[in-house]
Amino acid sequence: MSGRSSPAGVQEWVDRPERGSATVIRICVWIALRLGRRLAQPFLYPVCLYFILSSPAALRASRDYLGRVLGRRPRWVENYRHFLTFGACVLDRVFLLNEQDHWFDITVHGDEILRKIDQEGGGCLLFGAHFGSFEAARTVRRRYRDLPVSLLMYEENAKKIRAALGAINPRLETEVIGLGRLDSLIAVAERLRAGHFVGVLADRNPDGRDMMRLPFLGAEAAFPQGPFKVAMMLGRPVVMMAGVYKGKGQYEVRFELLAPAREGRPADPKAWMDEIMRLYAAELEKLCQEAPYNWFNFYNFWA
Repeated sequence: MSGRSSPAGVQEWVDRPERGSATVIRICVWIALRLGRRLAQPFLYPVCLYFILSSPAALRASRDYLGRVLGRRPRWVENYRHFLTFGACVLDRVFLLNEQDHWFDITVHGDEILRKIDQEGGGCLLFGAHFGSFEAARTVRRRYRDLPVSLLMYEENAKKIRAALGAINPRLETEVIGLGRLDSLIAVAERLRAGHFVGVLADRNPDGRDMMRLPFLGAEAAFPQGPFKVAMMLGRPVVMMAGVYKGKGQYEVRFELLAPAREGRPADPKAWMDEIMRLYAAELEKLCQEAPYNWFNFYNFWA
């Protein structure tokens, strides 16, 4: 079932946590790196308390989501834990992007899928979500001949992320490809041919266009079709990835094959899209049920 989701709540959340100049980001990154992860972490408690008190829309979204995934009305302390988990993953991003893996205990499941794809010539689409830590999943590349990873993002987010990456680790700016430009598909195809693993967070589209409504945690929710259309056109393997935050610097990285490589377009493109999108939503639902505080879409996802 296709439809358009109201973009207002999505855009509000997209704009709010990512606002701020590159200079401010650089200052925060500099402080975090000078303090180190252990000394920087205590600052999360007052910062997250401030955000939970000053962001009523995000708090309502957290209550709605946790109510669905827990099957009951969440307690305030559980909403606070939800914000703290998000804050911890944001802070850890600074250290992970600066390749300071020594702060973390990262276990990996399903990495044989990536090894097999790499041995067969590489080129793979990694579908993630606003769940846990994408950066924790990226660390796997350094274990296997430093696998090249690119990021595919909607153009407005791509501009912000390039600026943020430039502030955290300038070497990473060139990894970002803006989705929605005329040359986006060409850029993705070229990188896949070069053996890149192209990651995309496939659960959110800021403008609310080109969506498909799918069952998710007890009700229908809108998921963007764009990333899946790219996968259908290019025919490379599609792998679900997630970096699950377990607390105290521990992450569990998961990889699950959603669709193998194929030649040409599928015989029934609509059926192919429907199947892979439903499989993606079902896998994401399982992750949320297993690690509910790792879900970071703080807006009305079911609107």
